[in-house]
Amino acid sequence: MTLAAVKDAARKAAFARRKPLFDQANAAQAGYLSEVLAGYRGVPVSGFMPIRTEIDPLAAMAEAAAHGPVGVPVIQAAAQPLKFARWTPDTKMVAGQFGASVPEALEYFEPEIVIVPLLAFDRHGGRLGYGGGFYDRTLELLRARRSTLAIGFAFAGQEIDQIPLEDTDQPLDMIVTENGVTEIS
Repeated sequence: MTLAAVKDAARKAAFARRKPLFDQANAAQAGYLSEVLAGYRGVPVSGFMPIRTEIDPLAAMAEAAAHGPVGVPVIQAAAQPLKFARWTPDTKMVAGQFGASVPEALEYFEPEIVIVPLLAFDRHGGRLGYGGGFYDRTLELLRARRSTLAIGFAFAGQEIDQIPLEDTDQPLDMIVTENGVTEIS
């Protein structure tokens, strides 16, 4: 079986595993993410607008926006890095590509912390995304310019023993779930 086929099978399993976690989620799911971001007040951060059954980071993003720039990813085109547009809880949002909302007025900036959505993660900083490579390309670009903290945000039940990785996969520096924080060494 090819690595691509292994990853596709892992994605299908991860979607199925995430659905009941999402269905049982409560309003406190972003509590630990808020605590982590409180240690980086004023540092430019990008979160994400949750789609499908993703864990919801919006409460933590709203808190961070009171202290510094917060943004959300904007897809430019296939096989291109993401750009990040400024966001506040009051920003007027419109439909973007792949179902994620984006700000109507696009004011771009570069984050130093990127909160990354995912399908599955492992304790070594491995992340299984949706397969487009957007975050891998983006993190590689940002990390070539400056230190960039990649925080995987997910439900604890999305953890698996080992993510099948490719050379282009960018590692997470930290994983935050509704149950706590794991720093990757």
